[in-house]
Amino acid sequence: MRMSINKQIHGGLEATSTGEMISGGNPKAGFAGYVAMEMVTGKLDGKSGSFALQHVGTMDASGQNLEILVVPGSGTGELIGIAGKFRISIANGQHSYEFEYTLDGN
Repeated sequence: MRMSINKQIHGGLEATSTGEMISGGNPKAGFAGYVAMEMVTGKLDGKSGSFALQHVGTMDASGQNLEILVVPGSGTGELIGIAGKFRISIANGQHSYEFEYTLDGN
């Protein structure tokens, strides 16, 4: 299955994102995997620019495993040199995020 991503992100990261996701498996039975690329554009702690996120996720009987990383070399504007990990949490149907990142020289 292929799906488009269109999100608004609020908090220390004020941004919009667009991307594409491809998934496979049988999520209703608890077994699936997906990959996605997402372009994030906006302000991160007041610094303007964009960067790409790469998603790799699976779920099986042992649970869910999701890794979302900043694509090396994808930062633009004041976000050139960004590196990091993006984590998504879902509670009561609401998505929230934690973003651990570094910028060259910071």
